[in-house]
Amino acid sequence: MKLIVGLGNPGPQYEKTRHNMGWRAAGALVDRLGGLFDHEKFKSDYCLFKGDRFPDPIMVMRPLTFMNLSGEAVQAASSYFKIPAEDILVIFDDMDTEVGDIRLREKGSSGGHKGMQSIIDLLGTQQIKRIKIGIGKAEKAAVVDYVLGKPSKEEAPLIDEAIERAVDAAVYSLSHPFEETMSRFNSPKAK
Repeated sequence: MKLIVGLGNPGPQYEKTRHNMGWRAAGALVDRLGGLFDHEKFKSDYCLFKGDRFPDPIMVMRPLTFMNLSGEAVQAASSYFKIPAEDILVIFDDMDTEVGDIRLREKGSSGGHKGMQSIIDLLGTQQIKRIKIGIGKAEKAAVVDYVLGKPSKEEAPLIDEAIERAVDAAVYSLSHPFEETMSRFNSPKAK
């Protein structure tokens, strides 16, 4: 089984914030694959895809914990379904990536992202694939205010496009090596 996790915060007040890019991407992925978030367990809601469309069953998850506890949901599901870290892909927002760009990595530190750090801590490894959706840096606002704020009118269409490219990359990765996926989908400045 493959596990794709979209990070965000639960609740309508966070829905369109910069910090919920992973949640939005997970929703767009489930829509594209023709599913619904019709299961709630492991401190998350999730959708399972089984059948002949992909080599392995797929679980797309949105943790229902707050961002800094995301690892609790991922660890619970990966433990229950015996999903190794190399079969997990996490999608989340990234301040070090320009607005509208995406950056794929096979492993590494959290880069200061609290949700990703929680997952690394609870799984005990940095060997976790990820797709980062660029939200850019806070120019004047405090980091918390920036990530919990909504994108500007100028940023919104760029972020929408980046989410679609992140979904394209996630789908492609289900039937191709991740190294090939990175080569194909990393934004030019992210390579």
